[in-house]
Amino acid sequence: MDFDLLKACHTTYDLKYHFVWIVKYRKDILSYLNIEKAIRKILEEIGRKYWLEIQELGTDGNHLHIFVRAAPRYSPSRIAQILKSISARELFKNFPNIKEELWGGELWADGFFVRSVGNEITSAVVRRYIKGQGKLTGHKKQLKMF
Repeated sequence: MDFDLLKACHTTYDLKYHFVWIVKYRKDILSYLNIEKAIRKILEEIGRKYWLEIQELGTDGNHLHIFVRAAPRYSPSRIAQILKSISARELFKNFPNIKEELWGGELWADGFFVRSVGNEITSAVVRRYIKGQGKLTGHKKQLKMF
């Protein structure tokens, strides 16, 4: 099993999140071809600067789905704050006409959805691993998660 673990100072990790946030007033502005391409480029650039790997990005025009791999230095709420605030500023700078459609002057609605995502390590695997801590198995060994 290859878990594709990343390493940082004294830390080994594999953190992935699925975020969803909506355009203010659910305005259908992200489906415009130029804006969709620009948001992808902007988010990838933000990712490089903040050590966030944008693995997938999709939109239906009024909300954004983003799959991000992140270092443990950032909480999910901080990741959302970074991505939402910088992307809004850059989109308004590059597409000033969208400010007219969003009469409040904000691109993204408040709040977001986030879910952590794993590969082969599911909730059931982690629960079983934790329950087995300190117990001997048939081979008199501790369970191995990795």
